Amino acid sequence: MSQIPNPMPPRDPQPPPKSSSSAGMIVLILAVVGVLSMCVVIPILMALILPAVQKAREAARRSVDMNNMRQISIALDMYVNTHNAYPPPYVTDADGKPLYSWRVLILPYLDQDALYSRYKLDEAWDSPNNKPLSDTVIKIFQNPAEENLVEPLTNYVVVQGKETMFPPDGKMTYGNIKDGTANTIMVVEISGSDIHWAEPRDLDFNTMSFDINDFSGQGISSTFSGGAHVTFADGSVHLLPVGTDPNQVKAAITASGGEAVMLPY
Repeated sequence: MSQIPNPMPPRDPQPPPKSSSSAGMIVLILAVVGVLSMCVVIPILMALILPAVQKAREAARRSVDMNNMRQISIALDMYVNTHNAYPPPYVTDADGKPLYSWRVLILPYLDQDALYSRYKLDEAWDSPNNKPLSDTVIKIFQNPAEENLVEPLTNYVVVQGKETMFPPDGKMTYGNIKDGTANTIMVVEISGSDIHWAEPRDLDFNTMSFDINDFSGQGISSTFSGGAHVTFADGSVHLLPVGTDPNQVKAAITASGGEAVMLPY
């Protein structure tokens, strides 16, 4: 009896399934390469971006700093228009004891009427009544680049002295500025100040340094690179660069010295 032929050809044996280990290894390698690439790329990007960010921040702070000084200058002008003279560097009692700063006197012209109205003007800045008021932080008196912005300090001061715009007797008018308002420094900034804004303390013409950014605490200085800002009696704000001739700085601070003022701003 003959065999019936098989109608179906024999199947080829199935190849064994491919292992997924090689694909997983490739994924792992790609992941490691990606992580390593990011570790290299991110620091490079940060190194490129950070200087630009820091520069932008400094520019913004410089702008606020200059605006603060302009607002203080405007307040001083408003005071002059009201009282026909600049404020004295400080107010004294009947015995000549300093009570508080000129900064207290210009509060009404800096939108601080409510604070000023509560001040007892016949008492010292740190009297029991005035001390809580004096401890108010007033941002316009602070350089935004400084560190102690939570303290009631000021970075903006005047130079007091009989040769300056702020003589002790406080009798300075526009007409007394013989050197011209565009040539006479009115308000300056100091870095790292420990001067309370209401405290009757500023720079003294006879003891200050006339070098820009010597950081002694006794001269014109700023945390900004390159120099420090000053406000002139005409209301303009300029940067005096580091290295400015101290004699020219001194000449610009005097109100009627008759010197030729040539500042590099």
